[in-house]
Amino acid sequence: MNVKELLSRHAAGQRDFRNLNLIAANLRNLNLSGANLSGCNLTNANLTRTNLSRANLTDAILTGAILTETNLTGATLANATLSDAGLGQANKPGATVSR
Repeated sequence: MNVKELLSRHAAGQRDFRNLNLIAANLRNLNLSGANLSGCNLTNANLTRTNLSRANLTDAILTGAILTETNLTGATLANATLSDAGLGQANKPGATVSR
């Protein structure tokens, strides 16, 4: 699934996007609130200013991802790989991050 299809499906109400390969995807400035992105590979993805509030990123790979000013309010990042991820100024109140 490409980014355009993901956005179209999200706009239509779909929220389950588990295990997608989104390596180096440009998801900048998008609204993906409430999306289930568990197990997704988001290595080197650009998530700058993306709304991921209440998103499920359990087991997601975010190595090298850019999360500057990303809204992670209420998001779940349990077991997510965040090595080298740029979390500068990310809004993360209520986000759950655990290993």
